[in-house]
Amino acid sequence: MRFFIVDDDDAIRSILSQIIEDGDLGEVVGEALDGDQLTGPFLNMQKVDILFVDLLMPVRDGIETIRHLEQFKGKMIMISQVESKELISEAYALGVEYYIMKPINRIEIVTVIRKVMERIQLEKSIQEIKTSLSSLLNLEDQTIQSTEVNEKSIANIGEFLLAELGIVGENGSRDLIDILECLFSYERVMASEQSFPSLKEIFKQVAQKKLGSSASEMDINREMKASEQRIRRAIAHSLIHFASLGLTDYTNPKFENYASKFFDFMAVRQKMRELQEDSATSFTPTKVNTKKFIQVFFFEAKRLYKDI
Repeated sequence: MRFFIVDDDDAIRSILSQIIEDGDLGEVVGEALDGDQLTGPFLNMQKVDILFVDLLMPVRDGIETIRHLEQFKGKMIMISQVESKELISEAYALGVEYYIMKPINRIEIVTVIRKVMERIQLEKSIQEIKTSLSSLLNLEDQTIQSTEVNEKSIANIGEFLLAELGIVGENGSRDLIDILECLFSYERVMASEQSFPSLKEIFKQVAQKKLGSSASEMDINREMKASEQRIRRAIAHSLIHFASLGLTDYTNPKFENYASKFFDFMAVRQKMRELQEDSATSFTPTKVNTKKFIQVFFFEAKRLYKDI
């Protein structure tokens, strides 16, 4: 990855460069003391993937800098000492991926960079799928090949959604992709069916596909239970992810877009209270609606698929 850092503090630029270098995350291809020195075309010519931009700068602040970078094709991460929710909300509305508070924490910087890198890779994969689908339209034997591309594209879309939900790489993420592919195939075969299959049916189909036709009923049942537990843990992790986002900024675009879709409002509110209160405080365990999560995951993936 190629990075560009804009900050009027020499020490901050040096620290960020060192973190990127030590973590083998890419290379810093340029630095600037103020946002007035930047343009979108310039950054694109430098093939910048990720731009770090400070909020408070003497000539052109971070918000104004972003407004002048409409043509920039990369991702932006804002760093600041300011905790104003209005400014944070405005930064997210302008397209910032993450808003990091100073003083800089090495672990937080590395984690955020890796999440942004994952998003970039996933978006590239989806773009490649779009290109593949377009080219396949001109081939005579497109039926067989488009089926293969469909399977690949729905999996990539699933990976993209997992990143949005904060659980890409979790143990249950692979199970969710398997379920997504299963439901996608199920809908094509059972086009006339209006009802959504039961969780038991979904888990059974996925387990049978994973273990093969020679698997015993006992092995299938064991895999079904294990898969459900992995998914429940992944969903619980996603709930914590969105509760944390909501506490940081209730108007965060990802919080607004996904939290209410994937989770019951009361579940999100309870988890936010748990994170706010002392860890010793006793709470009733937050209920996770696994079926709702899987249904929304499928419908969101299908909506994105139609846009390809």
